[in-house]
Amino acid sequence: MPAISSARRRIPRWSLRLAAAVVSVCALAGAVRLIVPATAGPTGEPTGVRRQLEFLRSALDDGAADEAQRLFPEGYFFLHALYGLSWVELGLREPAAERTVALREARWALRRLDSPSGRDPFSPDLVPPYGVFYQGWTNWLRGGALSLQPAGQRDPAALRRFAADSAALGRAFDASGSPFLAAYPEQAWPVDSTVAVASLRLHDTLLPPRFAGTVDRWLQDVRERLDPSTGLIPHRTDPVTGEPIEVARGTSQSMIQRFLADIDPAFAAEQYLRFRDRYVVTPLGLGPAVREYPDGLDGPADVDSGPLPLGVSLSATAVTLGAAQVHGDAPLAGALANYGELAGLPIGTPWTKRYAFGLLPIGDAFLAWSKTARPWVARTPDPPPATVSWWWRMPLLSMLFVVGVAPWVVARRRRRRTRAGTR
Repeated sequence: MPAISSARRRIPRWSLRLAAAVVSVCALAGAVRLIVPATAGPTGEPTGVRRQLEFLRSALDDGAADEAQRLFPEGYFFLHALYGLSWVELGLREPAAERTVALREARWALRRLDSPSGRDPFSPDLVPPYGVFYQGWTNWLRGGALSLQPAGQRDPAALRRFAADSAALGRAFDASGSPFLAAYPEQAWPVDSTVAVASLRLHDTLLPPRFAGTVDRWLQDVRERLDPSTGLIPHRTDPVTGEPIEVARGTSQSMIQRFLADIDPAFAAEQYLRFRDRYVVTPLGLGPAVREYPDGLDGPADVDSGPLPLGVSLSATAVTLGAAQVHGDAPLAGALANYGELAGLPIGTPWTKRYAFGLLPIGDAFLAWSKTARPWVARTPDPPPATVSWWWRMPLLSMLFVVGVAPWVVARRRRRRTRAGTR
């Protein structure tokens, strides 16, 4: 009996040590994710993005786009578009002779958008047909795929389609009394028009320029319709006049700031600093994050923002990573990426990488697209004044240290009590 009793005492002791070791290893892994750079700037390739895209392609083949469509109206579209755009981003970092895979995957995504399933949520009766959201994003991806090919080797049919779709967008903007075209009947979100106008700038770098006047008028009209409370491009506007009807919000601003840099770098720089000042925060002192509403104002969550703990939108935070990188704000981009490596719970294998256990592939798509962000038309600007230092990590590293050490302290105290009880 004494031997059995001793064995029973040893089993929980070793179990506690094993649990302590697991907790410590997890805490150490979290610390590494906070410290090791998770971005590579506009020229390097971020570690793990190719494996993310392998996971996303597998998920798309298994019907992830249809699942995303059930979550929000553009789920199918966005998952394919961001997958294709991320491949374009990677391809632009490679020598022209090594872009075969990137071009193939971008074209595959474009075919999925240019299909009944891709167009289904949108109205063919809008101007341009299917609305500015559909036309702007597809035109941007089509131009990106063309950018992967040397000028003399671009597919003539793709060039004609790109030119025709760009012309349709240009005519729609020229004929509109508002700089913000409708994405759905009687509904306009400025972010969609910003993507479309960026695609016109891209057209003028790939083909003979023809949209400078359209873009200049658009910029002038936008400056006259800024959100009066923030000085930023508003979230939603009157579909006829373009006048703001909803305050600027983080989910749309994070995208606007990324595309505006390719339209007018000077205006974009002003807007980016305003956005960063009003929306980038450090809730509870734990790392940078992005609010859905400007600091000091709260509002309801929706399907785009997701839940808003402490006013923070996780989707806006992920997409702001890309905006920061496009604007040369490496400290903020790096901090957001490292924070994502900790909070996103990534799971990696030699072949794939996914965040949040792969439960929401659309989140992986936004993160891959953000990590690979770079200007397509403008040059990377001079960096803005930094607002994030390396020391933002210290509160989180301190917490991880406490978590990693605490189980050993508990085990040591228990061992002391056990020894005292046997005397």
